[in-house]
Amino acid sequence: MREIQMVDLKAQYEKIGAEIDIAIKSVLESTAFIKGPDVKLFEEELQEYMGVKYVVSCANGTDALQLAMMALALKPGDEVITTNFTFIATVEVVALLGLKLVIVDPDPGSFNISVEAVRKAITPKTKAIVPVHLFGQCAYMESLMEIAKKYNLYIIEDAAQATGADYFFRDGTTKKAGTIGHIGTTSFFPSKNLGCYGDGGALYTNDDAHAEKLRSIANHGMKVRYHHDDIGINSRLDSIQAAILRIKLKYLSHFNSARRVVADIYDEAFAKCHSLSVPERVSYSSHIFHQYTIRVKNGKRDDLKKFLESKKIPSMVYYPVPLHMQEAYRYLGYRENDFPVTTALCKEVLSLPMYPDMEQEQIDYIILNILTFFGK
Repeated sequence: MREIQMVDLKAQYEKIGAEIDIAIKSVLESTAFIKGPDVKLFEEELQEYMGVKYVVSCANGTDALQLAMMALALKPGDEVITTNFTFIATVEVVALLGLKLVIVDPDPGSFNISVEAVRKAITPKTKAIVPVHLFGQCAYMESLMEIAKKYNLYIIEDAAQATGADYFFRDGTTKKAGTIGHIGTTSFFPSKNLGCYGDGGALYTNDDAHAEKLRSIANHGMKVRYHHDDIGINSRLDSIQAAILRIKLKYLSHFNSARRVVADIYDEAFAKCHSLSVPERVSYSSHIFHQYTIRVKNGKRDDLKKFLESKKIPSMVYYPVPLHMQEAYRYLGYRENDFPVTTALCKEVLSLPMYPDMEQEQIDYIILNILTFFGK
C-alpha cells in the first residue's frame, strides 16, 4: 500500500505531470514570468468556470482578503464580523488594516458562521461580514445577503477552501462559492482543491467598479503605468503558477467528484459509530471536502490522533486554538468561555486524509483502524 498522506500532491502530479511540465516549459521559454499571457488566460478560464464577470488574480489568499477590504474602502474603526472558527488569515488582515474585529461562533453542525450570531453582533459601526466556506461547504449565504441588504453591509466571501462548491438558492438558481457576495476571495495554496506549486490567490466580483479598483490596488495603485491613483500593494500571480493552474482547472470538477466519493465511503463506514459524528451536509450547498472533518466525542480526540499516528495514518486538527484565545488577539478582550461552540469544536474536530487519488486500500485501512480504536 502506498504511504498515506493528508494530501498526496505527488500522486496527483504523477497523473497530470506531463501536461504540467509542458506548461511550465512554455513559460520558461517565453520568459514572460510576470503578467504573462497565461495569467490573463487563467483569469478568463476561471471566470467561465465560476460563472462570474471578473477574476482578479493576486499573490495569495491573504492578499486577496486585504485587497477586498481595501477596495471597499473600509476604514479604521469599521467593524467586520467573521467566524471564530477559521484559519488566522481571515482575521489578521482585519487587524492589519486597523479595522475592528468582531468574531462570532459557528454553527455546530456545518462549522460555518452562525447567521443568528451574525445578526446579534451587528451594530451601527458594522460595515462588512466575512463568511468563510469552511472545509469545502458554503455558509448560509442567502440569509447573510438578506442581512447585508437590510443593514447596507458588504459581504466578502472567504472561499479559499471551497473552489468549485455550488450554492443552491431557494428559487432553484445556483452560484459558485465566492461569487455570491460583493467580493469573493480564494487561495491557490498547493493543498487546496485547486492549488498551484507555490503561492497564489484570486478575487471574484460581478461589479465593474470593484474589479477596476482591485486590479489597481494589486498593482501599486496603477491603472496607467507610473500613474498611481490608489494607495496599493504589489500582489501578483506569477506566470508559472498561472500555467499550472490552467492545467489543474481542467480537472477540478473531476477532482472534487473524487473527493466526494471518498467522503461517501467514510460517511457510510462511520454511520453507526456513535463515538464520532461525520460532517454535516447542508441542503443549500454542495460539499467538495477540502477537509473531511469528524467530531470525536467523550474527550477521545487526542487519543485517536495518537493511535492513528502509531498506525502511520496522518490526521490534523483544524483548528486547535480558538482565535479569541490566540496571544495576538487577546487585545480584543474576549474571555475563554465567550464562544462555547468554537471552544467545543477545537477540542473535538479531527480531519482525516482526503484527496482525489486515494486508493481503496488506503481508505479501508483508515476506516479499519478508526473503528478498531472505538472497539467496533
